[in-house]
Amino acid sequence: MLNEEDARVVSVPLLALRGVNVFPQTEVRFDVERQKSILAIDTAMNEEGLIFLVNQKDPAVDLPTFKDLYTVGTVAKIKRVLKLPGEHIRILVLGQYRAKIKRKVFESPYFLCTAERIDSDVNEDSMPQAEALIRTCANLYAAYRKAHPRFPSDEFHGFERPDDPGYIADFVITQMDVKPEEAHKVLVTLDPVKRLGVVVKYLVRETEISKIEGQINEKIQTRLTKAQREQYLREQIRTIQEELGGKEDIEAESAEWRKQLKKLKLSPQTTAKIEKEIDRAEKLPPYAADLSVIRNYITTILELPWHKYSKGEIDINRAQEVLDEDHYGLEKVKERVLEYLAVLRLAKDQKSPILCLVGPPGVGKTSIARSIARSIDRQFVHMSLGGMRDEAEIRGHRRTYVGAIPGRIMSAIKECGAADPVFLFDEIDKIGSDFRGDPASALLEVLDPEQNKEFMDHFLEVPFDLSRVMFITTANTTDTIPRPLLDRMEVIEISGYTSEEKLNIAEKYLVPKQIKANGLKKKDISINKSALTELINSYTRESGVRGLEKQIANLCRKVARMIVAGDDKKHVITAKNIEDYLGNKRYHYDKILDKNEIGVSTGLAWTIVGGDTLFIETAIMPGSGQVVLTGQLGDVMQESARAAISYLRAHAADYGIEEDFHKSKDIHIHIPEGATPKDGPSAGVTMCIAVLSALTGRPVRKNVAMTGEISLRGKILPVGGIKEKVIAAHRLGVKKVLLPEDNAQDLSELPESVRESLKFVLISNVSDAVREAII
Repeated sequence: MLNEEDARVVSVPLLALRGVNVFPQTEVRFDVERQKSILAIDTAMNEEGLIFLVNQKDPAVDLPTFKDLYTVGTVAKIKRVLKLPGEHIRILVLGQYRAKIKRKVFESPYFLCTAERIDSDVNEDSMPQAEALIRTCANLYAAYRKAHPRFPSDEFHGFERPDDPGYIADFVITQMDVKPEEAHKVLVTLDPVKRLGVVVKYLVRETEISKIEGQINEKIQTRLTKAQREQYLREQIRTIQEELGGKEDIEAESAEWRKQLKKLKLSPQTTAKIEKEIDRAEKLPPYAADLSVIRNYITTILELPWHKYSKGEIDINRAQEVLDEDHYGLEKVKERVLEYLAVLRLAKDQKSPILCLVGPPGVGKTSIARSIARSIDRQFVHMSLGGMRDEAEIRGHRRTYVGAIPGRIMSAIKECGAADPVFLFDEIDKIGSDFRGDPASALLEVLDPEQNKEFMDHFLEVPFDLSRVMFITTANTTDTIPRPLLDRMEVIEISGYTSEEKLNIAEKYLVPKQIKANGLKKKDISINKSALTELINSYTRESGVRGLEKQIANLCRKVARMIVAGDDKKHVITAKNIEDYLGNKRYHYDKILDKNEIGVSTGLAWTIVGGDTLFIETAIMPGSGQVVLTGQLGDVMQESARAAISYLRAHAADYGIEEDFHKSKDIHIHIPEGATPKDGPSAGVTMCIAVLSALTGRPVRKNVAMTGEISLRGKILPVGGIKEKVIAAHRLGVKKVLLPEDNAQDLSELPESVRESLKFVLISNVSDAVREAII
């Protein structure tokens, strides 16, 4: 159990204040801009919301340490956090109790300390003095309020608590206009009676100053001449006339609003809402702060593209021409888009689909969305979700907040001027969440065809129909997309390009684009196929063509420099002279083994940049049955290796293996390129073949590559990434590829040139693999 002293001590983030004093039982709002302080607030919000507020000794210090802080402050509860433009935030806190720093834990990346609560009770001997001070304070405070009409009319009933002078002192000082250092003196005065005495001294001083100010103003008023009074009155009349003129402007503006509203023909509920806001605007004085907020709201509503849709007729043939003109390949995406357009032409009220294009970087996910918009003559809106953490960016801010604006969705709809654009949510797999909300949850309504017909933005507070918007999202992987969000989208997988596809893309699109972008002409530079092939194989390693385009641009820039320097001959770039422009080759692909080897098998792997090959090496040594796995293998890959060895132990007699090999021999499995982490179950059959070859002394065929997960019963289970893996096998130069039987349907997705140059064998168990791979 915690003792009483431990219960009074808490570990809490510390926030250094400059010119702000927070007292217990009072609410204070202030802005925070230092990253160290923002990090402390984030930490507090992720825990119990408590933060220790301590003043700096010198407000001019930008990067304080514990030495620059007072030891006494206030432990407060964070009630609200509002993100401001830039890197600033505004927080609302409620003071809880005084505390002092007991132990300094660390001061980077934010202050963390243990704070000990300070309780200060009034002893019996001080009660008469306390009651006298309370009465004096009550009278002085009433006089102070009378001299300062800006105070609210609500009465303070704390003077009815004679046993709590400390609370009265804390409240009164927060209502007074005193210097920050004077308020801080009250904060650090721990004895409640002495604290109230300090406040009474300040009240006496301020009351006397108010009396003197009143006397001075009275003398000045009596000295005003008649002419001065008349001049003063004339100024008042002119001001009133100007205000009346502003009123007339508001009435004219509201009449124009009603005229626009009538033309829009909105729903009765929406019309009534806007009419109510217009009535409010007419009743407010022209100088009211709320008027600009209402004006901004009404203007935003009326400028939205209500019932404004694209007028272009859907032409399937033209749409296909545009898609083929802008992109090579991507047949699945094009087919799905054309199917949707065909249905939309037949059924006008068809709801737009939610497409999710998933694939590695650089394969054209974002650009295909632009082409879709161009092919159907619609506006295109791009919105990046990478790193987004604030729900208000989707739904907007409520108008109660200063500077509230609509969310980015409605703002983009307003800017494009159409209610049916092609709307791209880029990098949806990289969306985040924190104490400001969960944007992924806010997107559930947007990306649900059953709900987005009445999308409600927090700023607008009226429903807007998004059902005609064609939403497209992009992602590199579906693993990080929340399941409810993923269920609302139709996922289209875009795999990496083959070398042949990259070559076609470079010839048809990238080379002409970069020649033009770098100010060159066809007579200045020529990049032949051999050079492009060398670029693809030796200077880039990726699934897409983004890096390839950068290298082509690099070539064009070097030629441009030579031309400007006076070398105006045509530069023909080939595989033989490309190193003169780009330097040494950066990447080298694996080569097929020189001979059939014992204990070495060729596996296939999928990576974020495409397929790759793995040479799995196995060594058998006398020992005690240990299994050593090296090469930075992940947990799943290690489990696959153990499953393969367990299968061989159970079927040792079938393959002519010594039955006690697991007792008398050590097995070492290694996958080269040890600095590269590897994981996944698809190398199970490859490791099984390598171990079996090492145990039996029979070599593995060098021109056979394989992939597949293995079970303890020796079954070969299906795996993913078949297209990329087979392309890697084709690049390596193997002649035969072993694939799981259940992956037969994936062969139809392979390029025809790859299918014709390889022999595919579908295997269902380890025996099939042994028959094809081991000599």
